[in-house]
Amino acid sequence: MTSLVIHGHFYQPPRENPWTGVIDRERGAQPFHDWNERIHAECYLPNSAARILVDAQERLLNNYAYINFDFGPTLLSWLQQSHPETYARILAADADSVRRNEGHGNAIAQAYNHAILPLCNKRDQLTQVRWGAADFRSRFGREPESMWLPETACNDDVMGVLIDAGFAYVILAPQQALRVRASDEQEWQSVSAETIDTSVAYRYRHRDGSGRSIAVFLYDPQIAHAVAFEQALASSSCLVDLFTRRAVGSGSLVNVATDGETYGHHHKFGELCLAYAIAQDAPARGFSLENYGRQLERFPPQLEIEISNGLNGEGSSWSCVHGLGRWQRDCGCHTGGGAGWNQAWRRPLRNALDYLRDHAVAMFEETRGALFTDPWSARDDAIGLVLDPSLSRERFLAEHAPRPLSRDEEQRALLHLELQRNALLMYTSCGWFFSDISGIEPLQILKYACRAIELMAQLGETSVRTQFLEILAGAESNRRELGNGADIYRRFVEPANPSYQSGGEELAASLA
Repeated sequence: MTSLVIHGHFYQPPRENPWTGVIDRERGAQPFHDWNERIHAECYLPNSAARILVDAQERLLNNYAYINFDFGPTLLSWLQQSHPETYARILAADADSVRRNEGHGNAIAQAYNHAILPLCNKRDQLTQVRWGAADFRSRFGREPESMWLPETACNDDVMGVLIDAGFAYVILAPQQALRVRASDEQEWQSVSAETIDTSVAYRYRHRDGSGRSIAVFLYDPQIAHAVAFEQALASSSCLVDLFTRRAVGSGSLVNVATDGETYGHHHKFGELCLAYAIAQDAPARGFSLENYGRQLERFPPQLEIEISNGLNGEGSSWSCVHGLGRWQRDCGCHTGGGAGWNQAWRRPLRNALDYLRDHAVAMFEETRGALFTDPWSARDDAIGLVLDPSLSRERFLAEHAPRPLSRDEEQRALLHLELQRNALLMYTSCGWFFSDISGIEPLQILKYACRAIELMAQLGETSVRTQFLEILAGAESNRRELGNGADIYRRFVEPANPSYQSGGEELAASLA
């Protein structure tokens, strides 16, 4: 039988108000309170209990038990609190898949808050990966075999981080493959999305010369495009016909990766099409539903691969044909917007956040030997405090401080860690993805920036707000009546803080 691996990347950006910890009402999500609630009703819940008829018998199918998947850690945290039954079904599906796939589970980890890793500094890359893996272990009770890279964005540096972390494989887009060769040959062959064989795994070697490696799976581009954009989910039999037509490579694998929200949110009843394909049509056509871990054990890589490092080595991705332009400049990639709109606001937005991050880095380094023995090790371990608020802060600090701390010093140490958490969250990729800086996604990452500025002030640092706003003012909104990023920040971001005393009425003003 031909192995079939269907991967769903399930993700929503963190939406909680950084001061209250709850999600404010979000425009566009009606009749639901916010987008998390809406997409849960349309996708996450239905995929955990898809109601289908098999041989005239009604059956509830947990799709997560049969597809490879990743869930954003911040999304799982929200599901655990807001919809524990759905959350429990996701965990149970992975446990079931481990039993059916000889120890290989369907779930894989995800970089913590969906930052574009090649655009992060090295410390942030490490923390994003370590926090994502720690979150996975705490929820699924096992080591992750892989980590989903947000937007599949990577370069050689990020691949090295994954190898150093011990992951077995990674999923990339076919256009990210640059060259391949047989492991025992020296001559490389150039490939493209149209010519690369996606039916086999490849071996990527660490650039440090150690010989260490990670397996690379490349999803089928034609299936992915058809599922996401060409109504392939209108019929399960048609979907499986597509799988059959694409079973033409040299290996025994047909695989596809798309946003998990495709199944029910982007395409209504997509979860039912997926369920029927899993339960009936795919097995009837000779496909065996597996996950990447099991496939890798059965068919280890025989070919070596080099990946595309993109423009100036910055990296490549699955959702920007310009490499990583979508998250830092006006490359032409966007979603929605009016005629004549541009995304030149992306660069000053990133520059403003980089300014805050670098300022926070300098502050954090100053704690070395005073509050923390190694501040960056403390930050990596602080995910435990995020995952379990009941853990003793005093014990955590005692393990990471160079000496016993006073109460005031303990409070300052915790403020520094909270500052670092917000500095990470403000790089969530959705802040750059869409059409304008006035959207809810850029506003959300600016809220984390606002919270970071507030924490810096609480730590006694000279205010960086003025310089931050000067940089942000270079981000002109396409909605001329809203002005620039600094105007938007003052009008809509700062009033989100419940302690903000003036102009709070602006928070309720609609941008629609």
